[in-house]
Amino acid sequence: MTQPPPPDQPPNPYAQQPGYGYPSQQPPQPGYGYPQQPPAPNPYAQQPGYGYPNQQPPQPGYGHPGGQPGHPGGPRRNNAALLIVVAAVAAIALIVGGGIWYARSSGGDGKKDDTANSAGGGSGGRGADGGTSGRGTEEVPADTTSKVLFQVPLPTAKDTTVTAGSWLTGKVYAKSGIAGITGYDRDSGAKLWTVPLLGPVCRATGHVIADGRTAVVFQPKMPAKGSTAGCTQVAAIDLDNGRKLWTRTVRSGDVPINFDNVTVAQQTVAVGGSGGGAAFDLASGKVRWQPKAADSCDDAGYGGGAKLVAVRRCGNGDAGQLHIQTLDPVSGKVLSEYRMASGIDYAGVVSTDPLVVAADINNSAGDGSGFSDVFSIDNRTGALRTRISTPGSSYAARCDGIYELEKCTGVVVGNDRLYLATEQHDGDGDYTKTNEIVAFDLGTGKQTGQRADAGDNYTITPLRMDGPDVIAYKNAPYDKGAQVVSIDGGSFKETKLMENPVTTAVKAVETTMSPDYAEVRYSQGHLYLSAAYAHAATSSSSAKEYLVTAFGAGG
Repeated sequence: MTQPPPPDQPPNPYAQQPGYGYPSQQPPQPGYGYPQQPPAPNPYAQQPGYGYPNQQPPQPGYGHPGGQPGHPGGPRRNNAALLIVVAAVAAIALIVGGGIWYARSSGGDGKKDDTANSAGGGSGGRGADGGTSGRGTEEVPADTTSKVLFQVPLPTAKDTTVTAGSWLTGKVYAKSGIAGITGYDRDSGAKLWTVPLLGPVCRATGHVIADGRTAVVFQPKMPAKGSTAGCTQVAAIDLDNGRKLWTRTVRSGDVPINFDNVTVAQQTVAVGGSGGGAAFDLASGKVRWQPKAADSCDDAGYGGGAKLVAVRRCGNGDAGQLHIQTLDPVSGKVLSEYRMASGIDYAGVVSTDPLVVAADINNSAGDGSGFSDVFSIDNRTGALRTRISTPGSSYAARCDGIYELEKCTGVVVGNDRLYLATEQHDGDGDYTKTNEIVAFDLGTGKQTGQRADAGDNYTITPLRMDGPDVIAYKNAPYDKGAQVVSIDGGSFKETKLMENPVTTAVKAVETTMSPDYAEVRYSQGHLYLSAAYAHAATSSSSAKEYLVTAFGAGG
């Protein structure tokens, strides 16, 4: 069960699948230094859904961290909204987008939660969307019709380059670009600040603590085309004030350690990679813990937010076992532990409070989602509360349990319930498709009977919690605009918060920036869709491409 070393340049599992009516698009050719050979078949490649033509994923390159082909972080298997765009518009190729050893020491108690996952995994504090727990904060705008507030052109790179990371606070919308992070005015899009980085971002966490601080992992320099300089740098970013607080590296001997994941929990930044991991004080950058050479186990990665959870791998082969550990974020002391059955190689952290972990048992999901079963675990005792079967043929959630362990889509947690998007199926009308969000009780493992229907030719995806309510995004058919809705946590009644205009340009953005492929942030009548990759310019595409498109209600 030893984690295989990632190849230098994996196929990109987040490649955008164009909507119905969009031409097929060939993948970019490998850049300088990339082996000129046919790519290996990807067993988890996106299967064309209802109304989608076939398309091969582009090859990541410049600035892309190492990964495993076909790992379960790719797009959903059946993303099949019927999106017939009347005008002939070229598809916009916007693609979105651990393993740790650390010292265990005693003492210290977990502090009060002050962070939350933008996907709703945390309770309390603020996530990347600026939401808080308790009573929901989202208000219905007087006019829910939206307009485009601003757009940021997609930067041109020498090769496919990671631009992952987008955050929304009460003061700013911030987005990673090529070797830097820029803060924009939430309404006008005016640049408020730019934090330069030495190289492209590799990984970014969606967690933001209450005063607007977060963390990223990035490369130490701009790499040569078709190569990577390694993901060895971790930085804390003050989003509200546009400052880089500190930069740190961890070494194994004289060699800098590559990091595969980063998260924030309370006042701690935790990073991990196959060569080891570490944790730092968020304010000062002081080391909280770092690798122990004598440690016989290693951490596959961390989940952050309300609490800090490690997925720790002990043993090798069939005897290997994953330990799900809730840690004191200051000392690293294990507060509780659940040991998963042998044979489960990877697990994703859906939520840290309550603690919810997803895994693909014996590859039974069948779609590369990393999501066939959900484990609800008691944070205090480490006891299993319940296990929920979520087969890939029925549910559309995905978790990257190999590298970015807290990266899950199509699922959020709140009210001690699991809110899960279903796969698409036939709708009520002729030749229509639809799906739902359903709820499971995390104590009993049974469905609650709550169900939010997308509607014919809509696809609904949960984004995050807003107190007791679920914020969800609805991809729309060709003649309607995408919507953001709030789903009451009790009645499950849907309330529309925003609906986009139906124009060719907006439909092109919606098609290429669905929650499966893009980073989606919503708060207080503002919707931001952004790409997690930039790429080299191509002569075959004349369509305008955007790093960010922002919408505001009251159009």
